[in-house]
Amino acid sequence: MTSALIDRLRADLAAANFSVSALTGLWGIEADAALRRNQRVPALRGLDGLRERLGHAEPCATLARLFVLGLPVDRADLDVALPALGAAGAEELGLAVSVDAGVDADVLPGVGPVASGAAGTLRPLLELRPYSFVDAHGAGSWWIVSDLGELALGHPLGESHVLGVGGASLTLTGLLIPTPVASALDLGTGCGIQAMHASRHADRVVATDISVRALELAALNAELNEIGNIEFRLGSLFEPVAGERFDHIISNPPFVITPRVPGVPAYEYRDGGLVGDALVEAVVRGAAEHLTPGGVAQLLGNWEYHAGQDAFERLAAWLAAPVTPVTPVASPASPASAPLRPDEFDGDFATNSPNSARLAPLGAESPSNSHTPGAEGAAGAEGAARAGAEGAHGGQQETVQATDAAALDAWIIEREVQAPTLYAETWIRDGGTRSDTADFDRLYGAWLDDFAARGVSQVGFGYMLLRRPAAGTPTFRRLERLPGTLGHNPGGMGSHLAACLAAHDWHAATDDARLARARLAVASDVTEVRHYWPGQEDPTLMTLHQGTGFGRLIALDTGLAALVGASDGELDVGSIVAALAELLDVDERELAADLLPRVRELLEDGFLQHRFA
Repeated sequence: MTSALIDRLRADLAAANFSVSALTGLWGIEADAALRRNQRVPALRGLDGLRERLGHAEPCATLARLFVLGLPVDRADLDVALPALGAAGAEELGLAVSVDAGVDADVLPGVGPVASGAAGTLRPLLELRPYSFVDAHGAGSWWIVSDLGELALGHPLGESHVLGVGGASLTLTGLLIPTPVASALDLGTGCGIQAMHASRHADRVVATDISVRALELAALNAELNEIGNIEFRLGSLFEPVAGERFDHIISNPPFVITPRVPGVPAYEYRDGGLVGDALVEAVVRGAAEHLTPGGVAQLLGNWEYHAGQDAFERLAAWLAAPVTPVTPVASPASPASAPLRPDEFDGDFATNSPNSARLAPLGAESPSNSHTPGAEGAAGAEGAARAGAEGAHGGQQETVQATDAAALDAWIIEREVQAPTLYAETWIRDGGTRSDTADFDRLYGAWLDDFAARGVSQVGFGYMLLRRPAAGTPTFRRLERLPGTLGHNPGGMGSHLAACLAAHDWHAATDDARLARARLAVASDVTEVRHYWPGQEDPTLMTLHQGTGFGRLIALDTGLAALVGASDGELDVGSIVAALAELLDVDERELAADLLPRVRELLEDGFLQHRFA
């Protein structure tokens, strides 16, 4: 029955043109921007103005008012907007409910008095938003169901809140390497957005979460968007996939550093239940034994700076140390490793499989299912460095011995660093607590007490790319800070990351003699900028600028500028170096010794390209 209702909902949403572009057309670009700031008044004025001009409620506008703005609508209008499903079907799916069902219709948050009508007026129980994107496979659009935000609720979020597509989700989806693979794992799937994106390049996807509620919404999203290659499993961290390996592991883990003291909310979507950054550490340490040879893990994370120690030293220790076993403390309501598929749900969203957990109805209140896995921290003094490694995506799922673990290649990019005060303010507000309240001050003090007690001076945020070597030991270790503006990447960064890894693997396996025979070309997005003092013929500064990828800037000297300028894909590197040595009247070997390592860096960063076939 549920699948039939979801089919009707899908057909109605498509018929109403319930899309990102349609919503912008309804209320305008400025209202779009206001909504991103959690302000709905401009959008509401746009919808009201449209209804006044038309004399009736347009279907897309009704859906936007109910599911995006979180405001009540007339039952008759919803029947028109959802002709196949109907308002009754929306109630049966748990998307909406009559305003007289457990809510004071006269004081809906942020709306004021609501017209009487009781059963004739419905309010949303869930958020349903259109979502559009462009990736390496082309343009796409979906509809995403999640829990109501604080704007619709009128109060701080509940601890079991299932978040929709937020800023961190968009960041990670934009980083996903799109190389086709046999298997992918989305660790901590939430509403399922990463698993859905992974389904575009993976034959099979496993999505896990500790939250029953998250899995039910993720399964609904998969079925609503006709994605059938995702399997959903209940459990903590890697527990649901014990003994399995994947070609691509993706995780937007609950990395927010939250005080583990009574009275501080622990939101499932962002708080992992461990002290400090131990949750991110547990994911990093556990990835190796769940990757196929050549497999890649991509995740976001926070990491702490402790007094007298650079955070990169701690990150290097996570990568170098043996895997630390993680022992989850399971909630009685959360049996581990329960497989949940979108086609297994009946009318009240319980699974038909005897091994599956029973799920609460959508839209209902659900208790927190978070449990606290344990992991031991470690500190080390391994510095950050560049080096070579071989490896590629691919491989089949295979069984892993419990003791099987391998150190990983790693590329970690720190994008931002925050002081404890700013970090605390950011995440207290994220939970919906207003800054002018006593509760905000209480939480603020708890955060600062926790950071002070553990000697935390700063918190970093960034991207982590881990790779299990296809063979041999890992040697690729690159930890860097890139706080500036990224390049223009309309299809995401994933293809750029894949190209950088391929370039790295090629040059790491190439000695200087072979590199000298290579014909390289400048990437099409690279430009050169020269700065001159007025009236001078020679530049005082030369730089290369990358238009895509990380938008890197590289300082040039005369020799490197000339080599890059001559790299047109026709001349080999050795011939260019020989010609430059003669032109500059320098020793050819010394010039090659200076330029070839820098050519390798330009290849790895994407400034220069080589056809690897």
